[in-house]
Amino acid sequence: MEEGDQQNSGDNAPYLTISELSRAVKTTVETAFEFVRVRAEISRPNKAPSGHLYFTLKDDRSTLAAVCWKTMTANLAVQPEEGLEVIATGRLTTFAGQSKYQIVVSQIEIAGEGALLKQLEDRRRMLAGEGLFDQERKKKIPKMPTTIGVVTSPTGAVIRDILHRLQDRFGVHVLVWGTLVQGRDAAAQVAAAIRGFDAMPENGSLPRPDVLIIARGGGALEDLWAFNEEVVVRAVAECRIPVISAIGHETDTTLIDFAADLRAPTPTAAAELAVPVKTDLAAYLSEVNARLMRATARKLENAGQQTALAARGLVDPADLIQRRAQSLDYALGGLFRGLDQWLSARALRLSGLAGRLQPPETKLAEAAGRLSQIGQRFEQQFATSLANRQQKIDNIAKLLDANSFERVLDRGFTLVTDAAGAPIKRAAAAPDQANVMIRFADGTRGAVLNANASASAGGMAQPVKAISNPGSNRGSKPKPKPARKPADDDRQDKLF
Repeated sequence: MEEGDQQNSGDNAPYLTISELSRAVKTTVETAFEFVRVRAEISRPNKAPSGHLYFTLKDDRSTLAAVCWKTMTANLAVQPEEGLEVIATGRLTTFAGQSKYQIVVSQIEIAGEGALLKQLEDRRRMLAGEGLFDQERKKKIPKMPTTIGVVTSPTGAVIRDILHRLQDRFGVHVLVWGTLVQGRDAAAQVAAAIRGFDAMPENGSLPRPDVLIIARGGGALEDLWAFNEEVVVRAVAECRIPVISAIGHETDTTLIDFAADLRAPTPTAAAELAVPVKTDLAAYLSEVNARLMRATARKLENAGQQTALAARGLVDPADLIQRRAQSLDYALGGLFRGLDQWLSARALRLSGLAGRLQPPETKLAEAAGRLSQIGQRFEQQFATSLANRQQKIDNIAKLLDANSFERVLDRGFTLVTDAAGAPIKRAAAAPDQANVMIRFADGTRGAVLNANASASAGGMAQPVKAISNPGSNRGSKPKPKPARKPADDDRQDKLF
């Protein structure tokens, strides 16, 4: 027999695949530990994007992987927090992918009062750090509310105690919003009731409460835990209506006591703090009314005394009128006399002024004489000035005639111009065979410049060739332009 056959014949145990072994272990573990409760400390809580919660349960020696499926997380009374000691309920199972076992958690409870107190203190510090417990946020409780809202269980003894005490003290309208005050859904219901009251309109079908009372009877720390939840505390802090907290007995303290505007030791005390005692209010009003009447009486008495004292100093109105009439008569007599004197003085002054006045004809004759003298002087001055200006004009005309170019032509000079009449000053400006005009003292002749002529030994050019005789009218002496009137004449014109 070969060696391989000997090994096969000696191995009697059946073999399993890894998957078969994992399923067998899973079945054994889940069957043996279908329901387990473990006390441990939570470590590394993590919520996956899928909604599942993953965390670790540990004690001083061992650790256990834990998972809470998405469908179960909403039913947890306590959410996993780092370092929180809890009692976790669930079942054991295995995770074949990593060859490990884990607990599938279905319920989490706080393990002991110490853990609850630690969680409570941590939450209190966090909310206090946000300013939710600041004294500046507190609102005053109205002294005479007309409507009170109560958030509590509608079937417990608390609501009966509150209604009875309110009835004994003062008649007010009470609105009750029934909620759970213990258990998993209690916190959400209480927060919804607070926000519901706060959202009521001012002029709605139901009156908006002037103050809220959140009440519950006494119990253990776990029983009052709903009033320590963050959602309830924030609802109380954000409420615009003044809130009175009345949770448990005087020794019980919850987080809403810090956020509320006023804390009552008991629910009954909350009703006493919300409204005054009817008899006490009546007695107070009676006392205030008595003080008001006494003060009014004293005020009237003092006013009467002051009036009597003032009346002693008053005179008889008739006598006062007579004296005023006499004074008026004296004043009118003085007024008339003063008016007569004033009129007499004004009449005398007018007479003096009238004597100094002259007839208008005399004034007009004097003015006409002065105007005639002024006219004569003006005519003399104008004639003299005109003669002087004419003499100046004649002298200037003679000077212009003596300096004119015609007098230069009389001395034997000529004026050469081009066909347009512009003077030709230099030979370079006259091209060959150009037609030019030559003006003499007695007339003008046309000529053509000779291009072939050469200069004589004396440096004089050959004469130009005459081409026409435009006429003797060109030789006539131009009339001199009239001279401009001197500036002195302008000044003479201004006299008129």
